[in-house]
Amino acid sequence: MGSTRREFVRNSSVAAAALAGLAAVPAAARAAVLGAESSPTFGDADLKELAGVALDAARTAGATYADVRFNHNRTQSLFTREQRVQAIVDNETQGFGIRALVNGAWGFAASRDVTRDEVARVARQAALQARANSVTVVRPIVLAPVTATPNGTWRSNIEIDPFAVAVEDKVGVLLAANAAALKAGARFVNSSMFFLREEKTFASTDGSFITQTIYRTQPAMTCTAVSTDGGDFQTRQSNEIAPMGLGYEHVRDAKLVENAPRWAAEAVQKLTAKPVEVGRYDLVLHPSHLWLTIHESVAHPTELDRALGYEANYAGTSFVAPPAEVLGKLRFGSPLMNIRGDRSQPGSLSAVGWDDEGVKPESFDIIRNGLFVDYQTTREQAPYLADYYRKSGRPVRSHGCSYGQTWADMQFQRMPNVSLLPGAKEQSWDDLIAATDRGIAIIGDGSFSIDQQRYNAQFGGQLFYEIKGGKIAGMLKDVAYQMRTPEFWGSLDMIGGQKSYHLGGAFNDAKGQPSQVNAVSHGCVPSRFRNVNVINTGRKA
Repeated sequence: MGSTRREFVRNSSVAAAALAGLAAVPAAARAAVLGAESSPTFGDADLKELAGVALDAARTAGATYADVRFNHNRTQSLFTREQRVQAIVDNETQGFGIRALVNGAWGFAASRDVTRDEVARVARQAALQARANSVTVVRPIVLAPVTATPNGTWRSNIEIDPFAVAVEDKVGVLLAANAAALKAGARFVNSSMFFLREEKTFASTDGSFITQTIYRTQPAMTCTAVSTDGGDFQTRQSNEIAPMGLGYEHVRDAKLVENAPRWAAEAVQKLTAKPVEVGRYDLVLHPSHLWLTIHESVAHPTELDRALGYEANYAGTSFVAPPAEVLGKLRFGSPLMNIRGDRSQPGSLSAVGWDDEGVKPESFDIIRNGLFVDYQTTREQAPYLADYYRKSGRPVRSHGCSYGQTWADMQFQRMPNVSLLPGAKEQSWDDLIAATDRGIAIIGDGSFSIDQQRYNAQFGGQLFYEIKGGKIAGMLKDVAYQMRTPEFWGSLDMIGGQKSYHLGGAFNDAKGQPSQVNAVSHGCVPSRFRNVNVINTGRKA
């Protein structure tokens, strides 16, 4: 299967040849090349019976708690450039992982061999590892309570299974969009699609047995324009088309072919845009830009393991620490700032029915009226905040933030959707611009840098427009703004209403060692920040 696909990609140098050659392949062979709808995940395996074998074996080996996850993940990626197909990658992985708690310590083991004997062996191995790990325990793990779900099922609310759509059709959309962008002035065009289907079954000694099927989809384009003398190039990415927890209908609704000429024209326009003058400006930030600022400066530092210093990979630790000194006390932003964590927004990347510990996630406030009030937690982490929760009159309960990338990865705390709530007044992007005398409007996310405590940062974007007297006065380039997190969010003085709410997101947010990735959405509205320092990224030292 893999060699056939590589041969197809290698021989598909232009669209016509690729599609014509593919059409000539017999239907049965073409299905193998393109990865037709896969066969049942674990054949005739009775997962409920196998789960019972795993949990009984773990308990017999000394575990006071155990859980097992059976996973079948399939991903498909398509990449094109101008009128060439660069790559088509179709991957599948399936197996199971077992986590066991012995003497206050975790053990984990996994295998791709889904048989009764192997499940029992791996369960005993997980318990043995936990027993060995317990020798070094300083603070024994105590799990927050959970309500058992004996027969839970959940499925992403999709219209079209992306894996049921022919690759010829997917490639056709990408190449047609590329052609439209080239016709509109782009010199180079890259486009892609990415799809994931995750089928998982979870069972625990608490009495849960849960099956879920999760879909995620991301279409994307990048248009590059080059000046006539070759001395400058500018890009425009399709940032408004965020990855979503949807099916192939998201590609349909993204209208890549229709939007490509505009993205290409904006890349061309950036070539002659005016370089920004260094100084302080009021910033009007579009949701397609602001989601990333939320992700880096709010969502990451409010992960409890980072605040406690247990995690530092990829995103560092956190300035929102220690918990006892900041919970309910830290002024994170202005009173307009309300940040909520959830795993329930329809179409969002982090949406699930239950997390990977069998917890039904809840929506919870992280920042309320500018005040920091809660962290992202799992069953293991919630008891660390027990005193604060009890004083606040809340139960000690996980917020449902546990996630494991595949069957071979042990689950740990991962980000839910973390979103800025709309304001009470219905205001739009245009309303915020009209209310701004001297500022810069920013659309789309770009490059950024941020320190290891998520406190000092710098953000770029895709499109920049000068605002004068409440009107757009022209395009700018080489714009980036600098911020200190609490000062920046403290300068928030105007936000959009519910009608301007938009979901942005990250498909591959990495964390941990060995690393895992999860997908997360960040909803937000157009927002204005006062007197922010702007630098010119194009100036030479």
